[in-house]
Amino acid sequence: MFLAPLPYLDPGSGSFIIQIAIAALLGIGIALRASWGKIKRLFGKKTEPEDEDTDADDAQS
Repeated sequence: MFLAPLPYLDPGSGSFIIQIAIAALLGIGIALRASWGKIKRLFGKKTEPEDEDTDADDAQS
């Protein structure tokens, strides 16, 4: 039976993978913070502008 050799990871590879993971998380955080206003507007309540009450003005005339 033939066994395939296992891939070799030297000690520096682990720290490199951790650095990539931390950089990716920080990058996502910065991107979210930069576009937070747009995200909030997208999922926020859609308020319609209130119409002025013209009935009170008509009653005085």
